[in-house]
Amino acid sequence: MSNTDDYYRINDLNEKPLAHLVSDGGYCGILRTIGCVGDSLSSGEFESRNENGDVGYHDQFDYSWGQFLARDCGNTVYNFSRGGMTAKEYVESFAEQNGFWVDQYVCQAYILALGVNDLNAGQPIGSTADIDLTDRTNNKPTFAGYYGAIIQRLREKQDKARFFFVTMPKTENGSVFPAHTKLMYDMAALFPHSYVIDLDRDAPPHDAAFRDAFYMGGHMNAAGYRLTAKQIETYIDFIIRHNMDDFRQIGFVGTPYHNAGYSW
Repeated sequence: MSNTDDYYRINDLNEKPLAHLVSDGGYCGILRTIGCVGDSLSSGEFESRNENGDVGYHDQFDYSWGQFLARDCGNTVYNFSRGGMTAKEYVESFAEQNGFWVDQYVCQAYILALGVNDLNAGQPIGSTADIDLTDRTNNKPTFAGYYGAIIQRLREKQDKARFFFVTMPKTENGSVFPAHTKLMYDMAALFPHSYVIDLDRDAPPHDAAFRDAFYMGGHMNAAGYRLTAKQIETYIDFIIRHNMDDFRQIGFVGTPYHNAGYSW
């Protein structure tokens, strides 16, 4: 590599996505508005337990990885999430009821982290064949169909937005849902301007040692969400550095301008 490549790390084909955790968001900071579509892990959910053993679940959005990321990068991040969220509920009621489709919340980029609740509840995972690219209302009632409908509706609002699809971190037993990881790559191949944040492949496993440090019950503690933010923003920094041309015009997304000399 040249000295320039060594300094900016834009052409190192051997670099691992999480090899160099960033402390300031890195190039994730060029995404000035980001929407996080997800469940409890995207909502900073903490698990309480009283003296009688009764369990409570509390979305503390200020502790979500999205808001840690916002503070690191200095950008605006919206939590389009809630504990227990599924892609089906998001499409059929939640987003509409909370006004998440309105122009005020159109973003330059979206991070989608859904699937745990869907698949644990027995929702068929499906495939990209369940997505009607000409009419999202014809999508089949599978996880893939609902997930695709979210992307389609967001792209109707801003077709130049960048999308990042998050896989589930593995445990000591390996991948949680290998079919989900495959589907995320299939989604990225289907939709333009889309990328995979593959925590299944590249992040440390959520094993007993990890849970002992970063969990409180069945959900992460504050340090766990902080660590996840560093992983997400580092991964996006890696994606941008290795796809510089894809993000050259990101500053024009959401404006009436573009530069015809470069690709979108």
